[in-house]
Amino acid sequence: MTEALTHIVLMKFHDRADAEHAAKLLAELDSAVPQIRSMTVALDELATSVSYDLYLATTHASEAELLEYQQHPAHREVGAWLVPRLAARAVVDYRRPRTTTETLPGSG
Repeated sequence: MTEALTHIVLMKFHDRADAEHAAKLLAELDSAVPQIRSMTVALDELATSVSYDLYLATTHASEAELLEYQQHPAHREVGAWLVPRLAARAVVDYRRPRTTTETLPGSG
């Protein structure tokens, strides 16, 4: 069975107000970067003392495709704006079986 690679990033900003603009910039990558098979961007709603401000999840067909996404000029442009504003970031990458609703490489 083919497995998709899911890339999760949690972000905490120096200024929480930057999270909303970051979410907009990240969401725009979905249509700009073909290596993104699916994307979810969400803002934290509770703002607890342990909360991160933004959640990003992207799905890729392979580790190589994740690397292509990370090196894509549009991703690098967003990163240039975003990284200096981050107070903390946590990343988890994991494999899971691909669902039938996700686009396979080279298909339609």
